[in-house]
Amino acid sequence: MIKTKLKSLLAQIRQAEIAYNRKEGSVLLLAVSKTKTAIEIAQAYSAGQRHFGENYCQEALKKQRELGAYDITWHFIGPIQSNKTKLIAEHFAWVHSVDSLRIAKRLSDQRPESLPALNICIQVNISGEQSKSGIALGELQELCEAVAALPNIKLRGVMAVPLTEDDFECQRKPFRSLYQAVIKLTNYDLDTYSFGMSGDLNAAIAEGSTVVRIGTSLFGNRG
Repeated sequence: MIKTKLKSLLAQIRQAEIAYNRKEGSVLLLAVSKTKTAIEIAQAYSAGQRHFGENYCQEALKKQRELGAYDITWHFIGPIQSNKTKLIAEHFAWVHSVDSLRIAKRLSDQRPESLPALNICIQVNISGEQSKSGIALGELQELCEAVAALPNIKLRGVMAVPLTEDDFECQRKPFRSLYQAVIKLTNYDLDTYSFGMSGDLNAAIAEGSTVVRIGTSLFGNRG
């Protein structure tokens, strides 16, 4: 059951917080609900989950309409196409996957003034994989400076999806590199480290994650 899995995940997060001297409640569980139904999301909501992450804009908007009565905070975590920025800017509270100034500008320009500032994370391709989105770590400071100056959005931090590793210490290394780079950027008041998924949850929390994006361990394999 989703309720049981959610309880287990929250316990695992709390155990990792204790093990790595993290403050209780400092790590948010973001339920990755792509390909999952509105019914499954409602089940997780009923069990106490409030933050949900979606990768595909049209799929997410359909679920948002179906779940309009629920007080859900929606996060967009997938690759961003230019022709989808208006919908993303209008219907999400967070975007984790900004990897260019062009996309950030479009989100800023298209964010309705009636809504709070859109929370933004910059995606860093920390392992340098050609198949993944994100900027190089060396580009982070320049992009932070440009994005932080835009209106209608708030630069909150970074997101990363490192190369899959089985060894715990190998999992930790890219997270550590990114965290150490971000804490040196003292001009931007960054407070969000969106890294860690079902397979590297503990390693991410050990290295400063504040948002873990979990799908499989909560909802099961993708449909």
